[in-house]
Amino acid sequence: MQLDDPRLFINRELSWIQFNRRVLEEARDTDHPLLERVKFLSIFASNLDEFMMIRVSGLRRQISGGVLAAPPDGMTPSEQLAAIRQELLPQIAEAQACWQDDILPKLNDAGIHIHCFARLPLFQKEAMRVFFAKEIFPVLTPMAFDPGHPFPFISNLCLNLAVVINDPLRGTVFSRLKVPSGLYSRLVSIPEEFIPGESESEKAKEYHFLFLEDIVASNLDMLFPGLEVIAAYPFRVTRDADLEIEEDEAADLITVIEEGVELRRIGSPCRLEVNSSMPDWVREMIASKLGIGLRELYTTHDPVGMADLVEFTRIDRPDLKDTPFLPSYPAGLDRGDEDMFAAIARHDFMLYHPYDSFTPVINFIRQAARDPDVLAIKQTLYRVGPNSPVVEALMEAREAGKQVAVLVELKARFDEANNIVWTRALERAGVHVVYGLVGLKVHAKMCMVVRREKDGIATYIHLSTGNYNAATARIYTDTGLFTADAAIGADVTDLFNALTGYSRKVDYRNLLVSNGEMGTMRDDLLRLIDRETARQEKFGDGSIAMKMNALVDPRIIKALYRASQAGVNIDLQVRGICCLRPGIPGISDRITVTSIVGRFLEHSRIYYFHNGGDGVILSGSADLMPRNLDRRVEILYPVDDPRNKKALYDILGVHLRDTARARVLQPDGTYARVVPGEGEEACDSQKWMLEHRGAWHAGGE
Repeated sequence: MQLDDPRLFINRELSWIQFNRRVLEEARDTDHPLLERVKFLSIFASNLDEFMMIRVSGLRRQISGGVLAAPPDGMTPSEQLAAIRQELLPQIAEAQACWQDDILPKLNDAGIHIHCFARLPLFQKEAMRVFFAKEIFPVLTPMAFDPGHPFPFISNLCLNLAVVINDPLRGTVFSRLKVPSGLYSRLVSIPEEFIPGESESEKAKEYHFLFLEDIVASNLDMLFPGLEVIAAYPFRVTRDADLEIEEDEAADLITVIEEGVELRRIGSPCRLEVNSSMPDWVREMIASKLGIGLRELYTTHDPVGMADLVEFTRIDRPDLKDTPFLPSYPAGLDRGDEDMFAAIARHDFMLYHPYDSFTPVINFIRQAARDPDVLAIKQTLYRVGPNSPVVEALMEAREAGKQVAVLVELKARFDEANNIVWTRALERAGVHVVYGLVGLKVHAKMCMVVRREKDGIATYIHLSTGNYNAATARIYTDTGLFTADAAIGADVTDLFNALTGYSRKVDYRNLLVSNGEMGTMRDDLLRLIDRETARQEKFGDGSIAMKMNALVDPRIIKALYRASQAGVNIDLQVRGICCLRPGIPGISDRITVTSIVGRFLEHSRIYYFHNGGDGVILSGSADLMPRNLDRRVEILYPVDDPRNKKALYDILGVHLRDTARARVLQPDGTYARVVPGEGEEACDSQKWMLEHRGAWHAGGE
């Protein structure tokens, strides 16, 4: 079989659906606290929303544009859309059953009650009706649909009610009502004074909610006086949200991005979600007016739009959530007043978040801002997040007279608006801001501090697999490296010069840099894989282990197939999409692929090549996808310090030994649970990391 045979590749979209199934499995897992299970159900739905907005809408565009090129697996866009729907329908039904039949009754048993307005006692109905009249009614705008009123525009992902009305003069008429969002929570609390039969202490432990759309639908008579409201049916529209930016024609990229974010609201419809109670004629009418076929129609039970279930995680019930933990703080980067630069100059420091605190990263930039000997700070920012202490430290540095240059990637999907806000704040502070590169996304995570010292100019570097985001650093697993290594410092300097100015440099001393304009990462990785293949053929000791978010690139996959054919042992841990098909006799039977979905988002990338015992270990921002290797600026950095090298190798090993959370990819593209050996205790890698956090820093100074 030739290595480019389509049968050797798993379709990217179907692989993603398998990943989201693993998220759903976490929601069903009763080992998780109850509100954590709700969180996973919300993530499942939110992931699906994004998949529809980006991937499904992209396939629809390919069909309308007559695109004929097929991915390595050979499936046409039409075949992919049909297969996606076939896979999604049972998943959506499973998610609904998980909520209705499992989680919802357990929430009720735990004192978190979701009420139906129609079943409330009269005095509660009256109280909530007063609330509706005062707080909700004034902002509602019913939009009639008839020959005198065109079909109203339906915004992306907004919850709506299709209201069917009996008008004595016109007969049956239709109105669309948008359920307000932003100002209101989807979960509306019933005030304590309207909860009967409980003492104050009992009330403190109980929570009583109504869904906002239930309140609105139950009081529509106030919106349509003199008419009979027959029924109201929730529905939601998903639209194409993939921004297409003509960067070569953009005189002002930040303005173009702002306009694109607004246009995302009105992209072409790609999915219609309706409540199962909605009659066929109403479904067909809405679908027809939206211009989408019935294959894009998905029927669900309450609630429509399950991503909003995340609101349950805000309930103050720590007994129903994961136990908090205190991250470790590496010795030598103490919280005190010790000079971090002196500590980093002595040796490199590796961090592994969230088990290690993110505070040293913030302190590194703050200390640079306040140190009179620091001359300049350069940094990349991808997903910053709100209330960013990192950005505040950069602005403080500029106010202190430092030279500060920041590359903010405005094209970070779904974070464009937030990044624009920070871009303008940085510019107002006098920071030199670069918006990104034409045709490329800058995904590399780097911070460089230039400092005047008695022996001359010194460069201190922080490199990471994760974004400079203090919030996600508590829930994403990411590696980070502090170093004063001169070669890495020179590489980062050259790369920043290429990003902020003009450069055709592609060869670096230590860093692997992606895409043909900036570096040769794919070729470098292929050489490392091929070297293991050659060693296996000569010495029989070839071994590769990789941990990443996604494996899609055909050239990398084929190189791994060749290595497997030569007998190289290959252990891959791919959290999300994996297009490599393991376990095929004579092709990939030396390759094992696992995936972990758990309490923390496995976001780190670690690449290990045995190299005859002199192992090469890399970490950084890059997954092995064409977009990362061709259309993004990414970095992988070598970890050479023996202590840190061993730590990363051990961390990789713990995750590869996971038998509690890990799933094993099967040759048919499905995943199966890892089964511990007889008498073997299950290994939960994330639990192990929590129990042993900081162990990889043993030895201190």
